[in-house]
Amino acid sequence: MKKRIAILGSTGSVGRQALDVAAAHPERFEVVALAASQPSNAFLEQLRCWRPALAAVASGIPDRGMIADGLLVGEEALTRLAAACEADLVVVAVPGRVGLLPTLAALESGKTVALANKESLVMAGHLVMAAARARGVAVLPVDSEHNAIWQCLRGEGAPDAPAAEVASLILTASGGAFRDLPLAALSRVTPAEALRHPTWTMGPKITVDSATLMNKGLELIEASWLFGVPLERMQVVMHRESIVHSLVEFVDGSLKAQLAVPDMRLPIQYALSYPERWPCPVPRLDLARLGALRFGEVDRQRFRCMYVALDAARAGGTYPAALSGADDEAVRLFLAGALPFDRIADVVEAVVQRHRPESDASLAAVLAADAWARATCRELVCQRAASGVA
Repeated sequence: MKKRIAILGSTGSVGRQALDVAAAHPERFEVVALAASQPSNAFLEQLRCWRPALAAVASGIPDRGMIADGLLVGEEALTRLAAACEADLVVVAVPGRVGLLPTLAALESGKTVALANKESLVMAGHLVMAAARARGVAVLPVDSEHNAIWQCLRGEGAPDAPAAEVASLILTASGGAFRDLPLAALSRVTPAEALRHPTWTMGPKITVDSATLMNKGLELIEASWLFGVPLERMQVVMHRESIVHSLVEFVDGSLKAQLAVPDMRLPIQYALSYPERWPCPVPRLDLARLGALRFGEVDRQRFRCMYVALDAARAGGTYPAALSGADDEAVRLFLAGALPFDRIADVVEAVVQRHRPESDASLAAVLAADAWARATCRELVCQRAASGVA
């Protein structure tokens, strides 16, 4: 029997590659639902190719002829689709806060979620994991780092409690586009330069977050929720080649690592094929030709965003939601040319420090913290511009 899948964010980088995986295994998958942030020719082509029973666009005015009566439109369309589609697995690959409500809707309707959206766990990991436990379904990590940890943990101890045998989780970081640039030059970099990642092809937000290393701070928060390991038992190491995607150190001192070429189709397929492994149409890793793998420490001055994220995570409550909103808005302003790259950490940190948290971190409180952080970020940037601060 084919596995029925829904893909939210099907025109983005992860969404397109998830459809590549489905196309490579037509006898194993049925695409029953597709969703995009807005209408586009690419989305129209996907609908014509896959003929899903349901489709959704979150904004814009689509041509209703693109898919009979199965088209949902509007701000709540992705959430409605996630709840209503007859899928065995929902791939959540929309970026930002937009992914949170559809993730919760999919889990609460009893569907397994393959999660490629960082913000859902950063903003509301306690709510996401509680929803999964309540319905007895899984949150499967798609990000290469968490997927690697998941693969390393598979077969180690009780599947629902690997933390007892884990000494530490070790995430790797490439360092992004400016890892070798002199610090003094960071004030002059352009959005186009920031989007030229040395090893990965990803969406704009995560590519900028990779250059600031905010992505590793967010990923540490995610890993804590996914694997039940506290932040003090995690670390990040620099790894330029992006071949070792993460490692697990066990209590006996053994290390397990997952190695592969930097191609997102592999972790996507592992999440979609689980609990099985299938052949994957990606290049094989040639260790002899590779020759060497390098590791190093994270430069705190160059990558201050990661430490801002860790401070917010330790503070708990609604601080991570404020962090997520502030970073999302700061990156948007940088890409729009309104904020210098080297000021992203300053602005995000200032927003987090101004936050007045809600200790219960309900869904309403999480969404309010996100909205407040975005508005405060815009206000701070406008103040900087008005005062003439570079």
